[in-house]
Amino acid sequence: MAVVRFLIFILLILISLPYQCISIPESEALLKLKQSFTTSQSLSSWVPNQNPCSSRWVGVICFNNVISSLHLSNLGLSGKIDIDSLLQIPSLRTISFANNSFSGPIPEFNKLGALKALYLAQNQFSGPIPPQYFSQLGSLKKAWLNDNKFSGNIPESLTSLRFLSELHLENNEFSGPIIELKQDIKSFDISNNKLQGSIPSTMSRFDAKSFAGNEEICGKPLDKECDASLISIPSTTDSGQGSGWALKVIAILIVATIIAVIFTLVKSKRRADDDFSVMSREINDDVVQVHVPSSNHSRASEVSKKESKRGSSKSGGMGDLIMVNDEKGVFGLPDLMKAAAEVLGNGGLGSAYKAAMTNGLSVVVKRMREMNKVSRDIFDAEMRRFGRLRNRNILAPLAYHYRREEKLFVTEYMPKGSLLYVLHGDRGSSHAELNWPTRLKIVKGIARGLTFLYTEFASGDLPHGNLKSSNILLTDNYEPLLSDFAFHPLINPNYAAQTMFAYKTPDYVVYQHVSQKTDVYCLGIIILEIITGKFPSQYHSNGKGGTDVVQWVFTAISERREAELIDPELAGNNADSINQMLQLVQIGAACTESNPEQRLNMKEAIRRIEELQV
Repeated sequence: MAVVRFLIFILLILISLPYQCISIPESEALLKLKQSFTTSQSLSSWVPNQNPCSSRWVGVICFNNVISSLHLSNLGLSGKIDIDSLLQIPSLRTISFANNSFSGPIPEFNKLGALKALYLAQNQFSGPIPPQYFSQLGSLKKAWLNDNKFSGNIPESLTSLRFLSELHLENNEFSGPIIELKQDIKSFDISNNKLQGSIPSTMSRFDAKSFAGNEEICGKPLDKECDASLISIPSTTDSGQGSGWALKVIAILIVATIIAVIFTLVKSKRRADDDFSVMSREINDDVVQVHVPSSNHSRASEVSKKESKRGSSKSGGMGDLIMVNDEKGVFGLPDLMKAAAEVLGNGGLGSAYKAAMTNGLSVVVKRMREMNKVSRDIFDAEMRRFGRLRNRNILAPLAYHYRREEKLFVTEYMPKGSLLYVLHGDRGSSHAELNWPTRLKIVKGIARGLTFLYTEFASGDLPHGNLKSSNILLTDNYEPLLSDFAFHPLINPNYAAQTMFAYKTPDYVVYQHVSQKTDVYCLGIIILEIITGKFPSQYHSNGKGGTDVVQWVFTAISERREAELIDPELAGNNADSINQMLQLVQIGAACTESNPEQRLNMKEAIRRIEELQV
């Protein structure tokens, strides 16, 4: 028996040997990666016998003390990228080597099968990418390979990535045909290559600028028509899509004219990356007359009938606009029919326009997309709940309109516009009035509004969920009003992940998770935006434009240069005010810690804000 136990013991040792030989600590794996670089002075924080997470190694992002992302952008790195060392970090989901000096063929990142995001932009990588390179990256969502020297055909295996949502191949030397991508891609660019042939009809949905700079391609959305020999014959799948399109056309004909007119106006504009690229309060100064036919719903709840009657009491009996807050008066769809309308913008959640009614009230009507997660009864209950909210820093809805295909959300119009507009778009009197007392007043008002929301929606994962400066409106006396809040339970999950700002934060990008701490991160961005006066690059999903306020602030704090962060337009304040500003910088930084566990909770963040005095 003793001999048997001994043999089993020896066997276990032998079995474990290969694993022990192959597996090494993640810190050693990173040091091995560092050694493969020709230049690595920027990684001086990577030293032996330290925990990369607790020691905050540059570019290493952790969750629960496990490495989840490597953000090694803009570090002047060159040489070889040791993929074998990266294989020793199985929890790695995001890799960025953007804007460095790497060259040669694309490294074998396809060995890292669990990757969700790969950023290699602005290097000197060259040569063709193997056709099946991406076939092993089934979880990949984002691939940014732009501004390199890649050549040959675009890899066919990209078509098999079912979760792909961002693809950037611009400014390379790719040639050959354009592959047909049927995924729900939100950010796409293959401009400035050497591609040839016709653009697949299913890809005409992208902007023309996504294809610009390819002299030998043709077809929609470009103005260049294809010769008959270049037009591909539709497949059976295309026919099915054609049938789907026909159904969509029929649906559009049934939809209210007001929606059709707004949709046409908005689609005729250059599609913004999101609503942050719109720096004016009004995209279109043209005044259009919008007509809204009534709904043909034959069955409606008794409550809806009662509310429709209230909504139509002054407007000729056309119901279906449900009033949930009559403090500004009662109006119905016919009142909107007669209103002069101005298009305001097209954001992630839908398009919006201003309607100036004949009774003197101006409202904002938002056409909400993808809000079919709940039934009509639940949607009605939530809208009424919103309508009952009363807080001086909350913009409660006045009315709503429900169809299965359409949701209209009506709120009061604020002439001064959003915080985003006043900070970055308006250089008139409104911007000039953004002195330190006014900015602190805005921050405190935002905090009070969040206190209210975190009481009313305390059980929700995201009591706000879409907190950003474009969703903070300002009254005439600069009192902030929070809008577009608590929509998370009403929006289809996939669409929420693509449109709500909460899903653009590290909480989701890195950890695939959102929570109330996500709102805290969004609050931190707003605080830093207000104190620095800079437009945050975090608002752009493509990472282009603006200032990475988080990185800038953390770098300045670490180098004791906090005073450089304060907006120059706030210069001239006394020492006490400067001290308050620096305290607010610290609060913003504590709210934007990349690891949610190291971040302030909302209650503590608000407490610190309330302690600030002008």
